[in-house]
This record gives sequence, structure tokens and C-alpha cells, in this order.
Amino acid sequence: MTSWQDICALSDLPPDNRMVIPVGNISLLLINVNGEVFAVENLCPHDGGELHEGPVEGTEVICPRHGARFCLRTGEVLAPPATEDIDSFPTRIKVSRIEVFIPG
Repeated sequence: MTSWQDICALSDLPPDNRMVIPVGNISLLLINVNGEVFAVENLCPHDGGELHEGPVEGTEVICPRHGARFCLRTGEVLAPPATEDIDSFPTRIKVSRIEVFIPG
């Protein structure tokens, strides 16, 4: 079943911060970039590195292991060595809560 999942209070994720939340079998990386919240899977498809430890430049997250870059908006791989996109998930703010749409 697809649905919007309540993740946390917006105040729990101030601008320029991130957190990892398990949602079902997904390790979800939430990043607040200047007030815009993004949700992507936390694992690099190149070698399984956790993206939450990597730097964020604008709306890109960089894998700390080998430098692959991913778009936080779409999950698209932007730089090798990764060749596969990561999953990205729509987010919304509802009554000061962050919600993420998780497909079923």
C-alpha cells in the first residue's frame, strides 16, 4: 500500500541538518537544504556506502567512499563511479510534521 508516512516534527530537522530513519526495509536519508526537505535512500548503489556521512553541495549528496554524486530532488546519479540512481521520495510538511510518500 502506498501512503504518506509521518516521519518527524519539522523542528527535529532544522535547515542544513540530516537524519537517517528506517521506514520498513528502507534506510531513509532526510536532508533539510535551506528549508527544503529531501528524502532519498541512504545507500550508494556503487558499493553500499551510507550517504548520510557524505557532504552535501547545493541539492547534491556525495558518497563519502568514492565520490559518486546524486541529485536530492530526483535521485539521479550525477557522477561516477555509481551508474545507478537512488530512490527519491516526495516530501511534504503537514501541521509542522515532515511526511514522506512511500510507495507500496
